[in-house]
Amino acid sequence: MKRREFITLLGSAAAWPFAARAQQSAMPVIGYLSSRSPDDTTHLLAGFRQGLADGGFIERQNVTIEYRWALGHYDHLPELATELARLPVLVVAATGGEPAALAAKAATSTIPIVFATGTDPVKAGLVASYNRPGGNATGINFQTADMEAKRLGLLHELIPQAKTIAFLYNPKFAAAEGQLHDVREAAQTLGLQVNVLHASTDDEINAAFRTMVQQQTAALVLAADPFFDTRRSQLVVLAAYNMLPAIYQFREYAAAGGLMSYGIDAVDAYRQVGIYTAQILKGAKPVDLPVLQPIKFELIINLKTAKALGLEIPPMLLARADEVIE
Repeated sequence: MKRREFITLLGSAAAWPFAARAQQSAMPVIGYLSSRSPDDTTHLLAGFRQGLADGGFIERQNVTIEYRWALGHYDHLPELATELARLPVLVVAATGGEPAALAAKAATSTIPIVFATGTDPVKAGLVASYNRPGGNATGINFQTADMEAKRLGLLHELIPQAKTIAFLYNPKFAAAEGQLHDVREAAQTLGLQVNVLHASTDDEINAAFRTMVQQQTAALVLAADPFFDTRRSQLVVLAAYNMLPAIYQFREYAAAGGLMSYGIDAVDAYRQVGIYTAQILKGAKPVDLPVLQPIKFELIINLKTAKALGLEIPPMLLARADEVIE
């Protein structure tokens, strides 16, 4: 090889890493902000990425995703949202409920936001209306935090003899006041006594279960809350150890050994977030994308757990289950 040819080849090789970085930086960048943790959202991320793929975007092929995780610590979200807003992101996917959505909305009024929230985004101030969101945000309302009364009713149907049921909620969650109101109102209608307990740390969760045992609580309704989702294993194990029947918001709890869950198909909902994110990358505006709402809620029953708790599922309730885990 001639010396000049060698120098030319060497110069080209040296440029490869720079060319690769330039190509990577040219990709559109999505900011992904979550109240939860990567460990407990693997299946949800799969749904989100599927939605992106449906819109023609594959991570690390033609789109880059910058992830920020609060790990259940809501007070970290404003800083994480500000970090994303300072990056060259074209859209922010704010997932894991109201805390992430509100933090993203506070961090930017110009970057499009696709949120996944559990309560009414109009009341939260995220959008002007469902059909015409206005501003820079749209997304999907999971309605998980609005289902507390329904979950209490299902648990009462399973254990009609139980007169005292615990409700565990997180007072630091934006929807906490509404959740507590709905449960108390439903309990009064059903003639039940509700022991209200709160937890926003691991130690407080442990203390709450000790209190439930001391109070001889018959069953538990766990409030829909991203913080609790990040502590799913801890909660399911404590309920099993203390022989406490419990109902949760997502299928993942029942799949992990929880007794029952009632809520949306979360994976499909995250797929919808991915679809909207892809549409925005293609030029759509949040104002033109109506806020979505689920049309189906799933009742999941874990028969193995029911047997371990010595419970027999009423035939009518079992017949209404969308899935039975054996």
